[in-house]
Amino acid sequence: MSMKIAGLQNSPALCNKKLIGSVPAAPLLKSPCKRQLKRLRNRQPTPCRNAAGAVIAKEEMLESTPDSLLRETSSEADGIRGQFERMIREAQDRICKAVEAEDGEGTFREDAWCRPGGGGGVSRVMQGGKVWEKAGVGVSVVYGTMPPEAYRAAKGNNHNSKPATNGATGGVPFFAAGISSVMHPHNPFAPTMHFNYRYFETEEWNGIPGQWWFGGGTDITPSYVNEEDMQHFHGTYKRVCNAHDPAYYPRFKQWADDYFYCKHRDQRRGLGGIFFDDLNDRPQNEIMAFSKEALGAVVDSYLPLVQKHKNDEFTAKQKEWQQMRRGLYVEYNLVYDRGTTFGLKTAGRIESILMSLPLTARWEYCPPVDPKSPEAELVDACTNPRTWV
Repeated sequence: MSMKIAGLQNSPALCNKKLIGSVPAAPLLKSPCKRQLKRLRNRQPTPCRNAAGAVIAKEEMLESTPDSLLRETSSEADGIRGQFERMIREAQDRICKAVEAEDGEGTFREDAWCRPGGGGGVSRVMQGGKVWEKAGVGVSVVYGTMPPEAYRAAKGNNHNSKPATNGATGGVPFFAAGISSVMHPHNPFAPTMHFNYRYFETEEWNGIPGQWWFGGGTDITPSYVNEEDMQHFHGTYKRVCNAHDPAYYPRFKQWADDYFYCKHRDQRRGLGGIFFDDLNDRPQNEIMAFSKEALGAVVDSYLPLVQKHKNDEFTAKQKEWQQMRRGLYVEYNLVYDRGTTFGLKTAGRIESILMSLPLTARWEYCPPVDPKSPEAELVDACTNPRTWV
């Protein structure tokens, strides 16, 4: 059975109708958008509360892309929040340009929105390109309050603070900023790639001190094992990690193998990479520098693999196998992915949350896999993680 995910271009009621040909660098605000943004920021927010009780203001589509999604305070612009937003906005421009250049035909559609009281996002999605079936790169800045269960979804299982204890009531005020991307090529021999880098803060709440942490990573999901490709990808991130802490790569590689485990299938989503979360064990500027370099390595780690395989010949059966592996990708993202579950718990913009899903996927009932086939090799590598470098 095949499933087609409804794309942004088919959802005019939910999305800005603006379609761009190529992504401009550091887009400037037009006067109408400045007035619109100021009006929305000064307006009393209309709260949006989902079933879990998380509250953020409902988004409003923008006519053009703003310089910043932060609240208009100099302390935010000059502090870690402003630094992180600039980093992810610049990375979005750079990566989208590189992907468009490699694709040669596809272009990114851009949708920008903001929320009364501050925050918003910019989503860029390419569908039906020559090389990529679907590729998305989104940035977002969120201000809001969330219940303890949403806090745990964001913070994971590695924190010591339990904000629901000691009779505390109400919601946890938070700030979050991040960039997220998934790229699904047409060719079964060109791997899917995902990255996400984020910064999160909570404010003091019912006597519980505010916290901050970084998270993120880059991982690879091929349909077929190519050891040379994996050595390049993992080697790139091992070098990035070693420049900051030699213990990072083995720690974050293992973390990725554990995090991307699809329990109900008893295998990993792909062949890993690096993943980290709740990282606040050293000064902010040090973790910020590591996050910036890891994000900056996305193009060099991934595009050479696409260049290598985008024109490889493949059969209908190999394409079906790719589609079935994408089915597992969908299962993982909707059931386990922390960013997806957090977005759903905080009533985030649904089109941006589900941007990571492939345009097409496939499920077959008990599909046979020859134990000596390349497909079986991929399943084994996803079941028993390997050391690539």
